[in-house]
Amino acid sequence: MRLSLPDASVQPHDRSSYTSYEILSEGFGPGYGAPLIFAAQVDSTNADLRPVVEAVRKTEGIAYATQPRISTDGQAAIFMAFPRTGYQEEATADLVHELRDDVLPKASGGEEIYVGGPNAGAIDFAEDTSSRLPLMITVVIALSLVLLIALVRSVTIALQAAVMNLLSIGAAYGVLVAIVQWGWFGPALGFPTDMPVTTWVPMMMFPLLFGLSMDYEVFLISRIREEYERTGDTRRAVTRGLARTAKVITAAAAIMIAIFTTALLGPDVSVKQIGLGMAVAVLVDATIIRMVLVPAVMELCGKANWWMPGRRARKATSAAQAAVGEGARA
Repeated sequence: MRLSLPDASVQPHDRSSYTSYEILSEGFGPGYGAPLIFAAQVDSTNADLRPVVEAVRKTEGIAYATQPRISTDGQAAIFMAFPRTGYQEEATADLVHELRDDVLPKASGGEEIYVGGPNAGAIDFAEDTSSRLPLMITVVIALSLVLLIALVRSVTIALQAAVMNLLSIGAAYGVLVAIVQWGWFGPALGFPTDMPVTTWVPMMMFPLLFGLSMDYEVFLISRIREEYERTGDTRRAVTRGLARTAKVITAAAAIMIAIFTTALLGPDVSVKQIGLGMAVAVLVDATIIRMVLVPAVMELCGKANWWMPGRRARKATSAAQAAVGEGARA
């Protein structure tokens, strides 16, 4: 999944913002609308930035670089460079990394030159989000495991739920990449062109979808648990629990899918993305995951579903206490 923030190039083609972008791109190149801005603190010893500008200008992927400008107090200098590639292209991100890691350190002689502007800001935001997403996923899963173990008193079921939820959310991310980033059926769903996934969309989707998935999990597992406590038969408990909750889960999922799908009717591509991802995730979770995979795995696991550390010892202790009581009464 490649992340970025949407600009005018990915907006509906009937918008004036896209028309303006198209005119500027045809006249001045696709990178004109998102220049790279270079800034540095200067003084009397390092006020000459011409070697830096020349090095940037010669870098492959740079179309043009302006002359540096010094602030009125003589403490700061800036210049701009325009990439040959557009805001959304992967080559632009590679260019920013090359400038920061290789070109600027060599050309500046150790002085700090900072790269900003729309392109660099979007790249930094996407990379920060990507680096923090695994931590957020880990925290959410850990908290859900603790809550599920407390609810159903089973480590096995809690682990099953975490894995199944990751499957449904992973499927949603995959569909989002295929439609938005690769362009499969994109125009039919209102995406005018292939584009990176909006940076904040996967970060927002995960906790929301995990919460909805856990709702369906609790509906199903709590009923199965009740039936198992009553009958002691895992197969029968799974069958009855599924039969009694399937209509509720299906109805709730249908409502959610209908609500999320309406986002595709709007013009904003970011809202479309999160609506599409949420609808796909709920559809997969309520059908394939909750109605097929979870019952199948529980039936295969049998009594192992209800494993909990210390439970066997507690049962043995209870049996011993009961035997002692019987002996005392005898």
